[in-house]
Amino acid sequence: MTPEQKPGIEAVIVAPSRELGMQIVREVERLLGPADKKLVQQLVGGANRSRQEEALKKNKPIIVVGTPGRIAEISAAGKLHTHGCQFLVLDEVDQLLSFNYREDMHRILEHVGRRSGTKPSGIMGPLARRTERQAILVSATIPFSVVRAARNWGRDPLLVRAKSVVPLDSLPAPGPGVLASDSKMTSTTSSVTQGATESLPPSLKHYYCVSKIQHKVDTLRRCVHALDAQTVIAFMNNTKPLKDVVFKLEARGIKAAELHGDLSKLARATTLKKFKEGELRVLVTNELSARGLDVPECDLVVNLDLPTDSIHYAHRAGRTGRLGRKGNVVTICEEPEVFVVKKLRRHLGVGIQPCEFTEGKLVVCEEEE
Repeated sequence: MTPEQKPGIEAVIVAPSRELGMQIVREVERLLGPADKKLVQQLVGGANRSRQEEALKKNKPIIVVGTPGRIAEISAAGKLHTHGCQFLVLDEVDQLLSFNYREDMHRILEHVGRRSGTKPSGIMGPLARRTERQAILVSATIPFSVVRAARNWGRDPLLVRAKSVVPLDSLPAPGPGVLASDSKMTSTTSSVTQGATESLPPSLKHYYCVSKIQHKVDTLRRCVHALDAQTVIAFMNNTKPLKDVVFKLEARGIKAAELHGDLSKLARATTLKKFKEGELRVLVTNELSARGLDVPECDLVVNLDLPTDSIHYAHRAGRTGRLGRKGNVVTICEEPEVFVVKKLRRHLGVGIQPCEFTEGKLVVCEEEE
């Protein structure tokens, strides 16, 4: 394709993290092939902005992939022209709807194409030359916030699942296990849908193990050995304890590293590379840093801290059992937290069995009433 034939930016893909954005770029480059890989341009935070702007001007890409802050930043500087864009893809949209991205997402939604069903404000107005865009919202689960966004940002939205395509308006009214929300419909943490269960790989086995807080890391060690897991992702809710868990695992002879947003770009990339190449056995991370992590070899996910709701459980569990592989999800909780695990089990409709690690094996236990 010659520069004269390039139609301008046709698709903008937005992802909440640098890792997920670059993963998407690599997949698009693979699909385009070596000759046309310059037709996709990354605009992720942490990279050199001047070089990104130069590449936009020189290569004239038709697909842009980036994080909200950097896309909005370059757009505000007048270096990114997307009024003629036909497709807006929002990956992990439930994260992009969070307050942290509010201003950046507002700018992106205002400047990328035109929402379907709307008309230009005037013949010579800033919206006049916009193309009617198609918005594609991608999420493993469908909390009410995503449903509301789909209705606001498009016309006659469709819900596309693995085995069906239905009008979004045909979904049942909010209720347990379908679309739950609080009375003001402002909380996504209480919202859980059939999509949460459908997003879970079918080959997964789910367990929970009761442990005192000071013994959790040793329980994790015994879990890894009992399941002979080689590629493990351990989740915690906060960044601060990650380093301590890594230190304790290393002291017990297990190669481990932490992954979180405070690491430099180089440190994050190096850690991920080592993990994917098998140099690390356990990656200890928090929720957002693992969004979009694509490690098909991952055979065990461990919740060292309980996920906040069923949606987050599904996002974590979905890191393993990919591409038809078998996988295990083990939640290590304290005795007073068992009721939360039972609540997750009820909402998701999956069997989370109680277990313990005895003589180097995982043993399923009888559950106390």
